[in-house]
Amino acid sequence: QERLVESGGGLVQPGGSLRLSCAASGSFLSINAMGWYRQAPGKERELVAAISAGGSRTVADSVKGRFTISRDNAENTLYLQMNSLKPEDTAVYYCNRCTWYPSCPVPNFGSWGQGTQVTVSS
Repeated sequence: QERLVESGGGLVQPGGSLRLSCAASGSFLSINAMGWYRQAPGKERELVAAISAGGSRTVADSVKGRFTISRDNAENTLYLQMNSLKPEDTAVYYCNRCTWYPSCPVPNFGSWGQGTQVTVSS
């Protein structure tokens, strides 16, 4: 099974920025649509942004204009650039394969990585 490793989270003040990375291997990123998901305490995991194998991108309404998803196939890395962060963005962020792009329902099967914690507070 593909191993996905998230990194780049941390503590940031409102209005700040972070760039999250998701390391994959081989051709995984180039042949699959990928998504960034997040889960806040007590809430359901939700899709934040996704990118298709062909490079089309979609983002959740709550982060439009602030978050950008991208990938570097040569480096086998998926990115999430997060700008103008708000306290409500606080969550654990995960990457995973997206099925049925662009809806990318939260995967019910397979393994999730450890995720990376993003905390936005003063």
